[in-house]
Amino acid sequence: MNLQSGTYYWPTTFPDAPSYPALTEDLVCDVLIIGGGSSAAQCAYYLSGASLSVAVIEKGQIGSGSTSTNTALIQYSGEKMFTSLIHTFGEEYIARHLMLLKEAINELEKAAQATDIDYEFSRRDTLYFASCQEDIAPLKAEYDFLKQHGCDLDFLSQKDIESKYPFSREAAIYSYNDGELNPFKFTHALLDYAAKKGVRICEKTEMNGHHYDQQRDQVIISTKTGHSIQARHVIFAAGYEGMEIKKEKKASFVSTYTVTTKPVEDLSSWYNRTLIWETARPYLFMRTTADSRIIVGGLDENTAYPEDRDSKLIHKKDQLLKEFTNMFPGIETKPDYYVAAFYGGTVDGLPIIGVYDDYPHCYFLFAFGDNGTVYSQVLAKIIAEEIIQGNSPDLPLYLQNRPLIPQK
Repeated sequence: MNLQSGTYYWPTTFPDAPSYPALTEDLVCDVLIIGGGSSAAQCAYYLSGASLSVAVIEKGQIGSGSTSTNTALIQYSGEKMFTSLIHTFGEEYIARHLMLLKEAINELEKAAQATDIDYEFSRRDTLYFASCQEDIAPLKAEYDFLKQHGCDLDFLSQKDIESKYPFSREAAIYSYNDGELNPFKFTHALLDYAAKKGVRICEKTEMNGHHYDQQRDQVIISTKTGHSIQARHVIFAAGYEGMEIKKEKKASFVSTYTVTTKPVEDLSSWYNRTLIWETARPYLFMRTTADSRIIVGGLDENTAYPEDRDSKLIHKKDQLLKEFTNMFPGIETKPDYYVAAFYGGTVDGLPIIGVYDDYPHCYFLFAFGDNGTVYSQVLAKIIAEEIIQGNSPDLPLYLQNRPLIPQK
């Protein structure tokens, strides 16, 4: 699957990342995780503390897929407002979803303290502004819901925004204690942590077949090198490529673009180096990095054809930088890396744990959406609970056939 093209910043931040040998023998384990990106690493992290034999296989190198283009804005808010999700799922359902997302951000911070590799986790506030007059009322309703459910945030007026930033917008939600991280280092940090606890990690080990052995009550995975892996449970955590194994009808794809600048000397006009995004769809988003670069992304296109996606890359790069300069005219930027990539979402706005009758003992982790790293943390923990304890009460919230509230 042609997921992305361009030049990738994150891998350059960790040129001496750990490497792992390919699988050279048949293997029997309790849990096999397929994938080598952040979702797989999050699963390995949660399973590494249990009395289980766990293995991870990655067809290429760790972090070489969508992880390399993940912009890793760590937020509980996502593309669909919670007030919109309530119309589909009900308030109690979405209040629990919100709580799990907030817990996941705390878990990301906790993991940063437990791992040996620094993945540059920092708490950051978020500015979520109204892109037009019509968006102010829905934004205020979203603020009221979040405030009611214990979120730490303010509603800013135009005057408030102008007092903090060199641009003006009519209204915004200002959220405290979101975050940012380096997704490439994050993936390596969690897998390094898991490997030190006995999880077996194999790079350059590609699956080329799988079936359920009813007699053994196990899933059998074959690799391109001719080896077989027997597992009691399999987690398909291969990101968008998981769709090539099991097509999920609730998922959909568009193309998105990002540009990462050269390091910037003076960011003093960027209040608290907040994460920034907006109510427009498609939206523009911005963040800074540990080495004072700026990542600007968005300008999504409704195409799932790689050639069409890639043909727009240079124009989108220029457009993204122009949008940034319009907002921060005093910050000089020069592009250093730029990417065109597929971006997956779901039709109802929630990520998916796929549990299908034709894949016994398997879980598909589809953390699709603009909040993928946080979604993955939630889903990985639930799947680990389901395997270790035999039950996770939150699993039904994210199953592909999750319940909807009765329609009146």
